[in-house]
Amino acid sequence: MSIDIEDLAARIAAGERRALARGITLVESTRADHRAAAEALLGHLADPSRMALRVGLSGTPGVGKSSVIEALGLRLTGAGHRVAVLAVDPSSTRSGGSILGDKTRMERLSRDPHAFIRPSPAAAQLGGVARRTREAMMLCEAAGFDVVIVETVGVGQSETLVSRMTDVFLLLLAPAGGDELQGVKRGIMEIADLVLVNKADGDLAAQAMRTRADYAGALRLMRARDTDPEGIPAARTISALTGDGLSEAWAEVERLAAWRRESGVTARRRAAQAGQWFEDELRARIEALLSSDRAL
Repeated sequence: MSIDIEDLAARIAAGERRALARGITLVESTRADHRAAAEALLGHLADPSRMALRVGLSGTPGVGKSSVIEALGLRLTGAGHRVAVLAVDPSSTRSGGSILGDKTRMERLSRDPHAFIRPSPAAAQLGGVARRTREAMMLCEAAGFDVVIVETVGVGQSETLVSRMTDVFLLLLAPAGGDELQGVKRGIMEIADLVLVNKADGDLAAQAMRTRADYAGALRLMRARDTDPEGIPAARTISALTGDGLSEAWAEVERLAAWRRESGVTARRRAAQAGQWFEDELRARIEALLSSDRAL
């Protein structure tokens, strides 16, 4: 099947969601001819002026990641933002399949004309993201979305790769989870910009406040990072059910993103991320060539 790259690029740049979905399908394909077409598409759409706020969000299963994203996304679109959600679903180790049910869990947001939700399988990729999440984010930026949220698989400590492709990383936790500070280990805590304790409502409100206090204390004991303003990293309580705390949490995200842009941190991080992406892609292609060479 021939692909008119220039036409597809023009439609994506015009914000056509169907074209964006097709473009992401193209960049996720492993076929050699599709890889070449995907590279041409990304080349056509390269535009430094279109730079979205990239937000990574991770958390343990059942913490309410999809509920938080939907509640937050509806607030953002209501405020005039265009929001893209790239949701990564775990893949079966036996069949290789994925449920890809995030759009059904974000039913209201999926119907919002100013939002775009794309579930993708993690396949064999580690780190909580899909193989082509970075390229999918670039396509969303080219389509005019000014906020791109990456929801990771959500299995705990391995969810660190998303921080290497986003501007702000949020860690979502639930109250009453047992030994709170053992729930998520130091590795992921060290890269979190905001720790958000969800379900701070009803009978769990008091426990959520205690959980937030525990994590706030733990964050203060960690080594300061030169990429953070005063008060970051921080722990906050939110409720996807009632909406409490969501506006304040997003204000923190915007404050952090603005500080990093103005101080040059975002530009340096994006440059480092591009270099890391090139290194990872080069390694993956060399490994693919070696594995396909029958003479070896």
